[in-house]
Amino acid sequence: PQSPSVLDAACVEDADCPAGNPVVRGNGIGTGKCVMFNTTRSTCEIYGWCPVENNTLPRKPLLAEAENFTLFIKNTVHFTKFNFSKCNTLQTTDPTYFKNCTYDPLLNPFCPVFRVRDVVEAAGETFEDLALLGGSIGVRVEWDCDLDRSAARCQPRYSFRLQDRRYNFRTASYYWGSQRRLYRNLLKLYGIRFDISVRGQAGKFSVIPAAVSFGTGIAFFGAATVLCDLVLLYLDAKADFYWQEKFEEVRMGPLWRAEA
Repeated sequence: PQSPSVLDAACVEDADCPAGNPVVRGNGIGTGKCVMFNTTRSTCEIYGWCPVENNTLPRKPLLAEAENFTLFIKNTVHFTKFNFSKCNTLQTTDPTYFKNCTYDPLLNPFCPVFRVRDVVEAAGETFEDLALLGGSIGVRVEWDCDLDRSAARCQPRYSFRLQDRRYNFRTASYYWGSQRRLYRNLLKLYGIRFDISVRGQAGKFSVIPAAVSFGTGIAFFGAATVLCDLVLLYLDAKADFYWQEKFEEVRMGPLWRAEA
């Protein structure tokens, strides 16, 4: 029988329990029967998995030992316009380099191996809080390259932000028992999720775009001069004074023709 705390679970007769309909906020599908829940209450019977899932939260951190786990981020950008590609991993002949290095924005900015605790703290959160109920962290890799300089100076910048303070998901495994009854094991798993996004831009000097930009700027200044004149001549409160200073008015008297 369904719990009396579930909406519309209480019943008096079988007609109160429609068969085949999922129970709203319940844990199964109605069988169409009204059965005794206890000596004083009757509820609709459901077809579902027993026992039902409870909402008990963990009391101790389940991910406490994950603080020293490492995250290796390998990323390659390709700017097709300039036929330029770059990888965020340091070009080295030492095969043990990536096994021993850890990212540090000041001391070791070219190592793409991140310690989980460092990433969580860089996102503004304490690891102990996320280790209890999980969480989601966004990792942003940003490239901003000036291709007029050496390719070695084209390096990514990393930023981290907290997206959610809780993260969990469920998974189940099913099997048949000795009496040909179907069973399942339902697991609710907590974890720290990393969402990685990459953004990049690159630029390189070219004569043609520079000429176009220069010509556009000259045309803009010419249009600005005309616009300023119109505002001062017709809209400004001292338009008469500006008109007198800009234009010189010449008045000519009547013409006389001398007679011989």
